Amino acid sequence: MTWARSDSIHSRTEVTQSRDREATKAIATLAVGTPLIECVEHWLTPERERPVPRPPGNIGMEEIELIEQAAHLFREWDDHFGGGLRRKAVLGQLYEVADLLRDRHPADMTQRLFQVMAHLAETAAMMSWDSGMQATAQRYYILALRACKEAGDHAFGANILASMARQLLYMGRPSDALELIRLAEDGTRGRAPGAVCSMLRTREAWAYAKLGRVQAFRRATGEAEEALAGADRSSDPCWIRYFDEAELAGVTGGRLLDLAQEHRDQPRYAREAETLIGRALKLRQPESMRSFSLDQAGLAQTYFLQRDLEQAVSAGHKAIDLAGQTQSDRVRVQLADLYQLAVPHQRESAVRDFTERLTVALCA
Repeated sequence: MTWARSDSIHSRTEVTQSRDREATKAIATLAVGTPLIECVEHWLTPERERPVPRPPGNIGMEEIELIEQAAHLFREWDDHFGGGLRRKAVLGQLYEVADLLRDRHPADMTQRLFQVMAHLAETAAMMSWDSGMQATAQRYYILALRACKEAGDHAFGANILASMARQLLYMGRPSDALELIRLAEDGTRGRAPGAVCSMLRTREAWAYAKLGRVQAFRRATGEAEEALAGADRSSDPCWIRYFDEAELAGVTGGRLLDLAQEHRDQPRYAREAETLIGRALKLRQPESMRSFSLDQAGLAQTYFLQRDLEQAVSAGHKAIDLAGQTQSDRVRVQLADLYQLAVPHQRESAVRDFTERLTVALCA
């Protein structure tokens, strides 16, 4: 299927009218490698339009504004809680917008409907991923990218590609992730806000770290810091406001933690990770509960890697407390990684008590 508007409308209807169980059956595994890259490359290429007869719509601008406000609220829910039951509300609103787009509207209203479709689909993707539904998440990401193309929002399209790249990085596909980041950069052509450029550089650095290219990781991280320092935040769209000094420190600290895991004979990575993750925790806003939980679990890991068991156990208990306030599968994965680091030290009674509590939390 091409990415022409007529085919995109068909795709939106197909995706949004199917239930999650059906969608999961349709794509049982993630698309990776050449099939994925060639699919998303369509967002950069013009498609020959085929006119499709559609009935006139009767929605007003005030109703569109209410849908946009709801989409913003759903994004905040995702940042705080992760996936879970709130995801159903997002999908319900997404189905409604898909129905509206089957009708004919003035050009400015159509563009805004496409844009809110993109935001809702991306939030649905993030919540699906956070609920452990990887393939379904990818399906919604691609739907969001299609809607972005129709809305002409290149910066948000780059953001979606960066989110898809992050998913692939978690799944151990750094080369594919790097290709998506390059597509995102090609799509913005230097027109993205400074915070978006900085975020893209952190995803690029993440891929380099996973590929073992430490010097490239350092270079990309430095470019991310420079881009954020020089960014004009006054005109940032709402969806990139989360990317601040805390997020940059947390993401970079997480990548140094990955390097510390790979190179346990080089303790400097764990020390650097501890410093940056600690800084992120001090700067995090309380509503960013998922990020806060990921950072706290990461901090405990840095202490275990440095064999500072007292600090590791203290930070680990805090991580369990915070994890109970989210419904994030990513947080659970981080806690499972923490468990693997704690197990070798169970001869210490405090560590043994901690791992027992962690086991209960992971099984809940």
